[in-house]
Amino acid sequence: MIVGLVVACEVGFWVLLAAGLAARYLLKLRRTSVALLLCEPLLELVLFVATAIDLKRGAEPSWEHGLAALYIGFTVGYGHYTIRRLDGHAAHRLAGGPPPPKPPRHGLARARHEGRLWLRTLLAAAVACALLQGAIQYVGEGGTESLRAFQWVALRAAGIHGVIALTYLIWPKKPKKPEEEPGSALPARDPEHVPGRLVGRTGQDEQQVR
Repeated sequence: MIVGLVVACEVGFWVLLAAGLAARYLLKLRRTSVALLLCEPLLELVLFVATAIDLKRGAEPSWEHGLAALYIGFTVGYGHYTIRRLDGHAAHRLAGGPPPPKPPRHGLARARHEGRLWLRTLLAAAVACALLQGAIQYVGEGGTESLRAFQWVALRAAGIHGVIALTYLIWPKKPKKPEEEPGSALPARDPEHVPGRLVGRTGQDEQQVR
């Protein structure tokens, strides 16, 4: 039941997001759009309550409950970011707005961008671990190995993402040089046609040989 509810919440997230953006930019119903987008957190609330009720009824803690906690954490960390990004694309394509700014690709700007994304992952992991710890304390220590395993999954994901984000700070990505860009290679120049050089070196070469 929990897995099916997680899938339903994920589908509902995208359905509500699409409906909210369509109401805003196609139907020009801004209030309706806001109401639809505000329903997004209710999905996580429903999943949280359903998981708590399932455990209260005596269900043995399993990977399903761990998956629900990870999903809620990810939505808390990245839900608003995803909605904001897609809202910018919808405004550009459906309402003639300016194109949304692209994430930076090079230098310290890219490192800061990756750092902000890692903070979102850290928030997602913290929320998931807190929910899992609450479930562990709620049901007691017996049979909670799967919940603790998902806590380690969340912490490992945050750690791996942190290492990846740190590489952009230690080794900043540099923009490609013009000659390295595809299709921008400069044609090879004939040394006989370089400005400032004498043409017809055959006679000089013959004199050097003699």
